[in-house]
Amino acid sequence: MIDVLIAGGGYVGLSLAVAIKSAAPHLAVTLVDGAPEGVWKKDERASAIASAASQMLEALGVWGDIEPEAEPIRRMVITDSKTADPVRPVFLTFEGAGDAVESGRPFAHMVPNVVMVGALRGEAERLGVNIRQSTPVNGFKSGDHSVAVDVAAGQPIEARLLVACDGVRSKLRAAAGIKTVDFDYGQSGIVTTVEHERPHNGTAEEHFLPAGPFATLPLRNNRSSLVWTERTADADRLVAGDDLVFEEELERRFGHKLGTLKVVGGRRAFPLGLTLAREFIAPRFALAGDAAHGIHPISGQGLNLGFKDVAALAETIVDADRLGLDIGSLAVLERYQSWRRFDTFRMGVTTDVLNRLFSNDITPVRALRDFGLGLVDRLPALKSFFIRQAEGLASERDPKLLGGQPI
Repeated sequence: MIDVLIAGGGYVGLSLAVAIKSAAPHLAVTLVDGAPEGVWKKDERASAIASAASQMLEALGVWGDIEPEAEPIRRMVITDSKTADPVRPVFLTFEGAGDAVESGRPFAHMVPNVVMVGALRGEAERLGVNIRQSTPVNGFKSGDHSVAVDVAAGQPIEARLLVACDGVRSKLRAAAGIKTVDFDYGQSGIVTTVEHERPHNGTAEEHFLPAGPFATLPLRNNRSSLVWTERTADADRLVAGDDLVFEEELERRFGHKLGTLKVVGGRRAFPLGLTLAREFIAPRFALAGDAAHGIHPISGQGLNLGFKDVAALAETIVDADRLGLDIGSLAVLERYQSWRRFDTFRMGVTTDVLNRLFSNDITPVRALRDFGLGLVDRLPALKSFFIRQAEGLASERDPKLLGGQPI
């Protein structure tokens, strides 16, 4: 019997395996992933890594492999306008926000997904995590002392704890009977990469447009990652349509401040919604990452919520093991749930409210939100609070890894 079985080979599953194994090498950790071997190498996307998450990755020994390919975000600009407006007034700017008071590092980095996953896989393999690719999990049955996990190939795997990191449409969450709060925004996020003539100087921009936010995030070598929110029907039309039409619509939103644009990555559209698990745990079972929560990308915190799950769950498991407790018991897992559930619901509600507030063109609502943005820009204490939220910096009550401390 193994100690921990992790279902899902993305950044959450891999970082959890690394966190557990590096702090408790004697624990047997197996990671199973239903995706084909090497499919992660084809991921062209990039993700925003908050300061606290980069400190966690440093504590896990992988940030040194990631940082050379990471682009610091040193400035954040927020505008609010209609798509056709010739001038987009800036209502809020985090100038020099990169100098985090406590960490001394940029408040966020943009990291190519393939770099991050590759570094985590390499460290997991070095630590002795058993990674089984092309091995989907069909279901499981929890007992008093173990959980029997039915995998597509081979005999069932018996473990003391099963952790589902299998995405927002988690089959294991459904198998555990855990209900969710769901809402479909009727929006899709178009993700692609563009190359531009002039440097971005580490500036990220978020333009609030009537259909939803249009975010440009800095990458290395005069490139930017786009997260472009549109109504679902329009997003599908743009992604499936002519290249020339796509680039014309892109330029209308991106503008010409960085010169000529060229799309250099594939374009895909992802449906956007809110999914929050009502419970994070069940007997010998826990949810982490998107399996526990799927939120709107308006705040760029989805991935960082997953890393917070990892820090809390890994510390819960390791501390329980050191005390000689049963790592899969509900009494132990309750600590993880109490650590993460409220924070997750708070962030889910926040992003939901922000999306509803900014994804419209109602004149009184626009006047109110623009006044609020301007107020934040003029109050240093309030602005510092929002910078700390973006950095994800840990308090004394938060898991150790978020502060860069080993478990």
